[in-house]
Amino acid sequence: MTLKMIGAGFGRTGTLSLKLALERLLGAPCYHMMEVFPRPAHFGLWTAAARGQAVDWNALFDGFAAVVDWPASAFWAELAAEYPGAPILLSTRDSASWWKSASATIFDRSRTAPAPPMREMLDALFGARFTLAIHDREQAIAAYERHNAHVRATAPRDRLVEWRPGDGWAPLCKALALPVPDEPFPHVNTTDEFRARVVGGPPGH
Repeated sequence: MTLKMIGAGFGRTGTLSLKLALERLLGAPCYHMMEVFPRPAHFGLWTAAARGQAVDWNALFDGFAAVVDWPASAFWAELAAEYPGAPILLSTRDSASWWKSASATIFDRSRTAPAPPMREMLDALFGARFTLAIHDREQAIAAYERHNAHVRATAPRDRLVEWRPGDGWAPLCKALALPVPDEPFPHVNTTDEFRARVVGGPPGH
């Protein structure tokens, strides 16, 4: 199975909602950070990728029709080259609200000591593709904005799809040449829902 959409947006930009929406549209799983936890070997693969080592993307994404969220979104350019027919989906929200959400969820959750493979992956990923200063508002927002600007400046214009929470089905369906479902778009994973879900469990997005 080849990837039919490549998410370039970072976590807390509606990526879990996008995961559910793309699964509905494509009829197959969408890779998201949540998919890493039940696959311990993937921690090492993403760590290797962040360190510049070669990764077999087809093997990593076997069975998946799309990718969104960290860690895959940090490698959107490599994936766009590997899957030249897939639209590039940049999900965003305004910087201040993104920081408020990310700092209260995924960044706050990372303060607790994750298992070594996950910590190693996050350190390698954030160090190479984001920033290690995730608890510094100015530096985190600068890294977020830098990433989004880079996607907009370098992604092929005919493949780039911009999406913000609230845009719903239409941009996705247009890019995939699919009809708009006659059902509500799945809006999930608010800050409160995230915090309730991850108590005692791994961090999600």
